[in-house]
Amino acid sequence: MVFNAFPSAIFVKSKRKRDVFMKEKKAYAGIVITGAVIGLIAVVLVALGNPKNMGFCIACFLRDIAGATKLHSAAVVQYFRPEVVGLVVGAMAMAMIGKEFSPKGGSAPAIRFFLGAFVMIGALVFLGCPLRMVLRLGGGDLNAVVGLLGFAVGILIGIFFLNKGFTLKRTYKLPKSEAFALPVALVFLFVLVLIVPSLFAFSENGPGSMHAPIIIALIAGLVVGALCQKSRMCMVAGIRDLVMFKDFKLLLGFITIFVAALIGNLVTGNFHLGFAGQPIAHSVHLWNFMGMLIVGLGSVLLGGCPLRQLILTGEGNTDSAVTVLGYIVGAAFAHNFGLAGAAASAESIGGPSVNGKVAVIIGLVVMLAVAALNTAKANKNS
Repeated sequence: MVFNAFPSAIFVKSKRKRDVFMKEKKAYAGIVITGAVIGLIAVVLVALGNPKNMGFCIACFLRDIAGATKLHSAAVVQYFRPEVVGLVVGAMAMAMIGKEFSPKGGSAPAIRFFLGAFVMIGALVFLGCPLRMVLRLGGGDLNAVVGLLGFAVGILIGIFFLNKGFTLKRTYKLPKSEAFALPVALVFLFVLVLIVPSLFAFSENGPGSMHAPIIIALIAGLVVGALCQKSRMCMVAGIRDLVMFKDFKLLLGFITIFVAALIGNLVTGNFHLGFAGQPIAHSVHLWNFMGMLIVGLGSVLLGGCPLRQLILTGEGNTDSAVTVLGYIVGAAFAHNFGLAGAAASAESIGGPSVNGKVAVIIGLVVMLAVAALNTAKANKNS
């Protein structure tokens, strides 16, 4: 009996290793497929009407929704983007199919709201979220390299606090009604856009007037939302996990989006290498760097990039829903108070106003204070 038990133990151990290997292999395949699909869909959406290098931009899309619902009055960025609705609903559907829909929340909601607002302000100073940063790189926009450097520095600062014990405390199980609140509200507003469009504002020129057909944009959002929920795609986690755990799986998704967008832009003739003349961008490098720095830092403190927060909202995480509301209010605030960066033009180099620069500095101070205070409390309680 003892003689037979030894090979049995070896067999069980070998099977476990094989199962782990297969699981990891599927995870890597999933993230590569998701990245490729996002990059290609972004190129297709641009070909069908979305602004160049903006096939998918969470910050820009939420800013446009804030304008469409008249939370701000910047006439050139007002359109209810179906992609956002699709992202949340697609993630929710996949989470329910995979039995991963889990209503929870209660982890520092007020702090998350304000961090979300400052992340949005930083993104609009740069003129794009982390996802658009990668898509801009795929279009040849070298200003996005500066943004990437700032983004990475912000993540590294966030990792410093994570290693020191930073936490916004635990979440709690909540009723399903809480989890459904924001997704249902988004769907309701989208239906209203379709049946009573006069209630909303629509740009007649500028980025808000450029959009793919509604149904195609919605389907694109549904597909990307479902894939991102399954693969755990996150722009911030790619760099964070590489530094903290030597795990480059999520970073591979980041790279795949870039490669797919690059190939798509080369094929469609939308690749233009350089700093000048890039669509909806500016070359004020310090503030490209600083804007994305607070996006990176704030996203680490929040536990995910803007794309990931929308996906988590679909999974039932109300803390992420509060963060998304912070993004929307931050976008409205940015345009109502002149904080957003201006795109370069023949008449101007663009970039943020003095108000925008001050807002970025305030955002950095607030984030560092939140990080320090919540690290100190964590250390005191341990």
